[in-house]
Amino acid sequence: MVMDKLGESLQNALRKLVGANRIDENVVNEVVRDIQRALLTSDVNVQLVMSMSKRIKDRALKEELPKGRDPRDHVVKIVYEEMVSIMGKSAEIQLKPQTIMMVGLQGSGKTTTISKLCRYFQKKGLKPAVIGADNFRPGAYQQLKTLCDKLNVPMYGEENEKDAVGIVTRGMKSIEKYEVKIIDTAGRHALEADLIEEMENINAVLKPDHKFLVMDAAIGQLAGQQAKAFNDAIGITGIIITKLDGTAKGGGALSAVSETKAPIAFIGTGETSADFERFDPDGFISRLLGMGDIKALIERVEGSISPEDVDVDKIMKGRFTLNDMYSQMEAMNKMGPLKQIMQMLPGGLGGLKLSDKQLEETKQRMDSYKVIMDSMTENEKNDPKIINASRIARISMGSGRPQEDVRELLKYYKTMQTAFKTMSGKAGGRSLQKFARKGAMNDVFKNM
Repeated sequence: MVMDKLGESLQNALRKLVGANRIDENVVNEVVRDIQRALLTSDVNVQLVMSMSKRIKDRALKEELPKGRDPRDHVVKIVYEEMVSIMGKSAEIQLKPQTIMMVGLQGSGKTTTISKLCRYFQKKGLKPAVIGADNFRPGAYQQLKTLCDKLNVPMYGEENEKDAVGIVTRGMKSIEKYEVKIIDTAGRHALEADLIEEMENINAVLKPDHKFLVMDAAIGQLAGQQAKAFNDAIGITGIIITKLDGTAKGGGALSAVSETKAPIAFIGTGETSADFERFDPDGFISRLLGMGDIKALIERVEGSISPEDVDVDKIMKGRFTLNDMYSQMEAMNKMGPLKQIMQMLPGGLGGLKLSDKQLEETKQRMDSYKVIMDSMTENEKNDPKIINASRIARISMGSGRPQEDVRELLKYYKTMQTAFKTMSGKAGGRSLQKFARKGAMNDVFKNM
C-alpha cells in the first residue's frame, strides 16, 4: 500500500533523530533530505515539499527550545506540525438529517463510495436512502441497486429514464422520510460541458447540504485541477479520495487537493466498508509517522462494536471467561483488518511494530483459537480452570489442532485475564469502564 511505503520511509527518517547523539545542522539536513525523498516518491508537489522543508530546517535550527523538552522530540513535533499543514483541513460532517450530492469522473469509484457512505451513516445510527440519477453509464443503475440491497438501503431510480433532474425531483419525494439522502450523478471520462450543465441543474433543484467530489488517488497532482473545475461549477463542500492503497500518487492527490482549499471529507484505502474513514489531517499524519491515532481507533470501535459484543462491566469486575475472549475476537474482526487497527495504536517510533508476516501469523493464530474454542463445552469456556490433561486431549482431537495449540490458547487466556484484573485494580471505576468501552484497550492488541 502506498501509504504504508510512505509511512515507513518517514518513520525511518525520524529514527535518525532518535538515534542521534546530538541534534545539529548535519542531522537536521539529513533527516529533511530523507523526508523530501519520501514525499516526492509519493508524488507530493515539488514546490510544496521544498517550502515545507525550508520551514522545518528554519524552525529546527532557529526556534527556541521550550523549557524541559528534549531536542529530538521538539524536531519530531516540528515535522509533524509542518506535514499536517500541507494536508489541508477536513470537511465538517454532522450527524443529522442531510442531503448529499455525489459527483465525479467515471471510474473514480463513486458508486462503491456511495455504499461505503451509506454504511458509515448506518453505523452512526442514521437511516440513509439513495437516488440513482446516473443513467449515462451502462449498468450504473443495477450496480448501485445491488450494493444498496446488500445494506438494506432503499434506492430510488428509473433505469431507462434519461432526464436526471426529473429522477432527482421524483426521488426526493419517494425517500422523503429518510434522514440521509444520497444522490448519485453521472460521471464522464472528462469534464465535458454537458456533465457540468447536468450537475448545475441538479444542484439548483436539489440544494444539497453537501456536494462531495469523488476522486481516484491515481490522478495524483492533477487532483487539484479537477477539484477546482468541479468547485467552480457547483461549489464543492468536501472531497473523497479513493484507492489510496493502489497507487504511488496518493500523496500527490492529498496535497494537491489541499492547495485548492477544498476540504477532504473521507479517504478510501480498499474495497470494504472498513477501508473507508473520515479524513483527519492530525490523525493521518500521526499514523504515517508511527505515532498512532487513538481518535480514529475509538471511532472505528464505536462504529463496529455494540455493548452486546463485549460485556465490559463483567470483564472489568474480573469475570473474564473464554466465552468473553471469543466475543472479543469476533468484535475485533468487525473492526476491519488487523494491520489498520495496529496503525492506530500509539507507540511512538520505538513502539509496537509488526511485519506483514507477523500480522498474518497473528490472524491465523486467532482463527485457530476460535476453532479450538468451538470444540469446548460451555462449562469449559465459562470455567477454564476445569480443563485438565484429558480435556486438552479431547479438545485437540475435536478441533484437529495439536495439544500444544490448546495449551497456548489457555496461556493466552490467562495473560488476558491477568491484564484485565490489573486494569480493574488500578482504576476500578466508571472512568476505566468508559475508557474500555471506547476501545482504548491496547493490552488486547499487544498480547496478540
